[in-house]
Amino acid sequence: MADIDIRKIISADTSRAVEIGERVWWVGQYLPDDIFQCNAYLIERGNNSVLIDPGGHLTFESVRKKVEEVVPFSSIRYFICHHQDPDITASLKLIEEIPGLHPEAAIVTHWRARALIKHYALRLPIIDIEESGWQLDLDGRLLLFVFTPYLHFPGAFCTYDVESGILFSSDIFGGMTREWSLVARDESYFEDIRPFHEHYMPSREILLHGLLKLEELPVRMIAPQHGSILYGGLISFVIGRLKQLECGIFALAGDSTDIRRLSFLNKTLKDITNTVIVYRDFRDIANALLDILKRTLPAVSIEFYAKTGNGEPLCLSPGTRYRGAIEEPPAALKGVLGVERGAWAVENGGSYRKMLIPAALPELKAGVREWALVIPLFPREGGRAGAMAVIRLAHDVREDRDLDRMLGEMSGSFAIAVEREAFYRMLEAERCKFYEQSIKDPLTGLYTRFYMDETLKRLAHAHDRNGQYAISVVLFDLDHFKDINEGHGHAAGDEAIRQAASAMLGSIRASDIAVRYGGEEFAVFLMGNTPAECVIVAEKIRRKLAGLAFEGQLEGLKVTASAGVAIRMQKEPVAEFLGRADRALFQAKSSGRNRVVYLE
Repeated sequence: MADIDIRKIISADTSRAVEIGERVWWVGQYLPDDIFQCNAYLIERGNNSVLIDPGGHLTFESVRKKVEEVVPFSSIRYFICHHQDPDITASLKLIEEIPGLHPEAAIVTHWRARALIKHYALRLPIIDIEESGWQLDLDGRLLLFVFTPYLHFPGAFCTYDVESGILFSSDIFGGMTREWSLVARDESYFEDIRPFHEHYMPSREILLHGLLKLEELPVRMIAPQHGSILYGGLISFVIGRLKQLECGIFALAGDSTDIRRLSFLNKTLKDITNTVIVYRDFRDIANALLDILKRTLPAVSIEFYAKTGNGEPLCLSPGTRYRGAIEEPPAALKGVLGVERGAWAVENGGSYRKMLIPAALPELKAGVREWALVIPLFPREGGRAGAMAVIRLAHDVREDRDLDRMLGEMSGSFAIAVEREAFYRMLEAERCKFYEQSIKDPLTGLYTRFYMDETLKRLAHAHDRNGQYAISVVLFDLDHFKDINEGHGHAAGDEAIRQAASAMLGSIRASDIAVRYGGEEFAVFLMGNTPAECVIVAEKIRRKLAGLAFEGQLEGLKVTASAGVAIRMQKEPVAEFLGRADRALFQAKSSGRNRVVYLE
């Protein structure tokens, strides 16, 4: 396999035949102002020479002239036609009229193309590549045929020359060239390949199927029917990009035939979809969506409104950095949430409504109104709009079908992003609810032992690192509580506990932690207090409990409590710290109850 001098090919005069590989020639013709440049190729093999994709009426005279610069036209035994389109096959009728054709000249193609080529009423015989075992032997030079169905015809195939390593790729790797060159210069050429494939190829899955088959071959050069030749590192680069390409853009077209505009829309929609898939944080999603919208619109911000699970209005806007706030949409937009899909279409005639709405910062722009595009976000199947997107604009925009089509296609991804965020928020609210239930005692509203154990571990760790973060505890036990239960019933006992807990909460700071320690036992953890301050707090709570005035069934009941105070020493195990407070409490109860005892 001889080396390829790519620099020589790049600088070649394309008004003449150009050798692109060992005895492989480009013999096409450049057509000015035509983005679909058609390439023909010659494999020089004496009386077994091959002309690949001979072309149409517009180019054939030039093709013939260039072929005859290399070999007599009578040396061509095979005319490989990768498909039946006239830009590839219309010259076959002209070829038949050339005097002195090779006596065994034949057309080589797929049976599906043969079924259409026969309508030219040709005399030349047609060889089906399936019948030839998907290969063609040129007296020792082997051509392999690779079936790539639906790219972009049912019987599409490529031809691989084993000797040169050149893949004649038919429509695959073709380009819509604005400024044609025989060889693609750099990676920017993919922007010519992109619209060609988005337009011609039916889907990414079908394209990927064909690309994977071609990757099995040791390809050194790709010679496509349309556009420019690919060589070296560009081959793997282009294949990698094509694998990610969304194709079949005419499904988005409506009545548009502007392929480059459809390609741009296709890329925009893909970027929006990828944004929704890749990002988790809604702020990142919204900011990325805004950047994408700015490619086509004078967008300055985007905000969303939705209904939460309990029916509250949720606003996701840059004003709150998309953290979300319970906020009604502007009055002019209230009718959008909940609107029925059919009613919206009848009233607005499209996917969005352009309108003037109050400025995003009314406190700074009193009375100012801004242009905005309002898009209701509907569920995938019918129903009413559960959310809406509001795109604020720097200035007015012209409305047309392309804008409506673009926003209509985008709305699906917007809806998924907002629906997902609302769902996450519902889950978070439920999680917080269950967490609160797990750490709060349902009778008193005080923290549970479970929460106390977890919190004390963190507080003790901080105290061990820094002695300034001292921890104190006051353990309370309601005196003679058994008598309350037996004399008034358990419901009355619960009420006494509830009111005692309420009195404690009203006597401590927000930074202090009140815990239901046991049945009628309570613990209050204080941060950074001296022993004297802890005793003062304990006495304050004790007196407040003693002064509780009960009503109804408990009228006249007096509740007192005993308390034990301890301050943790650095490195002291939590169990020993609580044990000292418990001993202080026992001493308070043993010495007459309704008192506070502090033990060092």
